[in-house]
Amino acid sequence: MKEKVIERLIRYAQIDTQSDPESSSTPSTKKQWDLLNILKDELAEIGLTEISLDENGYLFATLPSNTDKEVPTIGFLAHVDTSPDFSGANVQPKRIDNYDGGDIQLNDGIVLSPNQFPNLKNYVGQTLITTDGTTLLGADDKAGIAEIMTAMEYLVEHPEIKHGKIRVAFTPDEEIGRGPHKFDVAAFGADFAYTMDGGPLGELQYESFNAAAAKVTTHGISVHPGSAKGKMVNAITMAIKFHNFMPQEAVPEKTEGYEGFIHLMSFNGSIEEATLSYIIRDHDREKFEAKKEYFRVVEQRIKEEFGEDAITVELEDQYYNMREKIEPVKEIVDIAKRAMENLNISPIIEPVRGGTDGSQLSYMGLPTPNIFAGGENMHGKFEFVSAETMELAAKVIVEIVKLFEAEEK
Repeated sequence: MKEKVIERLIRYAQIDTQSDPESSSTPSTKKQWDLLNILKDELAEIGLTEISLDENGYLFATLPSNTDKEVPTIGFLAHVDTSPDFSGANVQPKRIDNYDGGDIQLNDGIVLSPNQFPNLKNYVGQTLITTDGTTLLGADDKAGIAEIMTAMEYLVEHPEIKHGKIRVAFTPDEEIGRGPHKFDVAAFGADFAYTMDGGPLGELQYESFNAAAAKVTTHGISVHPGSAKGKMVNAITMAIKFHNFMPQEAVPEKTEGYEGFIHLMSFNGSIEEATLSYIIRDHDREKFEAKKEYFRVVEQRIKEEFGEDAITVELEDQYYNMREKIEPVKEIVDIAKRAMENLNISPIIEPVRGGTDGSQLSYMGLPTPNIFAGGENMHGKFEFVSAETMELAAKVIVEIVKLFEAEEK
């Protein structure tokens, strides 16, 4: 399996599939179709059936059951888009065999070093796939795609492994929070699913953030600075004042585990108008709602100082903590845990400090925990993934479907 996942990841990574949060189409970028169409053909070549690719870029396929038992239909999902945070054009993956634990020269000016990224030390002796230092890699989530494809191919080639009906889905726009927005849960027809979209070996997640986006716009009045006294209203100054009211410790760079945050993503402005874009995250629903309400409190303070029309705050919920929907069917987490243990993998059950498509899908009626795909340092030029971890992720998929079949009488 190892060479299969390597070959697939490198091939998929070279296809630019970045999503675009400013686009209103689905998929948000036409280039996501390039990979979707390749995957559609590849699924057919492997031998899957009921392959469909709808007008919104959702690719579904089936590996039919080969058992007489009544086994739940299980789904495996990964997303085709890569993050808009860093360039995904002209990705040139590099293969490092038998990694020696030292610096990796990505290009003349960029070094991937264990001094900066100590997690590299976990992969001594393994095969790493890295960037060339100019783009992201896209292992989030093309590693997940490679693992699912490789696992499905393996199951087709080994019919002695008994399993129920398996559904596969490759989806667009996960990186901009829209992955499940047009996902047809009824058409997918699975009882449960797993996203192959986690990080390092052993990750198993069924808790995610509650998430919202906030757009803050301040409105000013531009007047020549030489005669501005008593007339100019500076939108940039208002925006800075708004942000200075935000908590200074509840930010991504100072939080971990179950700690939530308010994250300023972008700031653009002029005298006439300034815009701040935030994301709001917390695992605890009450704390999440309190963070959103605080935006309203600060909005009112700015209005009291600068006037009722000085500021607008738009809040939009993105997804909720999937734990609430998965706990009633916790056996799907237990089976994934057992699958890892059967492969001598130590499960790391921890909350997702982010979201996956499973966050939204769980609330749409498809309970969907998240399993490791192997990527590290994602969304940037220092991204890398271990081929051995990808191979184990593919084996976990195989083991999960075996366990579901074995559970039934």
